[in-house]
Amino acid sequence: MKRKSTILFGIAVVGLAAIAVFTQKQVSEAPVDGLSFMGEPVTTDEIARGQEVYAANCASCHGASLGGQPDWKRRLDTGRMPAPPHDESGHTWHHADRDLFTITKLGVGGVVPGYESDMPAYEGVLTDEEIRAVLVFIKSTWPDRERAFQANVTANDQGGS
Repeated sequence: MKRKSTILFGIAVVGLAAIAVFTQKQVSEAPVDGLSFMGEPVTTDEIARGQEVYAANCASCHGASLGGQPDWKRRLDTGRMPAPPHDESGHTWHHADRDLFTITKLGVGGVVPGYESDMPAYEGVLTDEEIRAVLVFIKSTWPDRERAFQANVTANDQGGS
């Protein structure tokens, strides 16, 4: 009888653990309300992954807190612009998802041909999924007003701005 109770207890523990893992997976894979990327839903897992990729690849120029470089509106001695902030104080939220993706993947020249920038192209460095995750993370930090404005710009995008 004691062995049967031990086995039943073990099965119950394994069952509860499986439910906990399944529930956590459902929560982390659930779409985040009010946030999408190119019309597709975004998950909390994707935001967390984007934060990691941002920290490893973007924060050195754009700041750990997305604040950009000092005097980001004033040209450097090279004639190029400093890295702008990606928080609500910058202008990232003025651009459609497609343009943000293209700038990240191909560099600013991918959207503005001939424009010289210190922004590297991340094609071959980051996967498309990683670029999307970084942009999703950035968007997740914006206040509702900026997020709504950017969603409208994205909805009205006809292939570039």
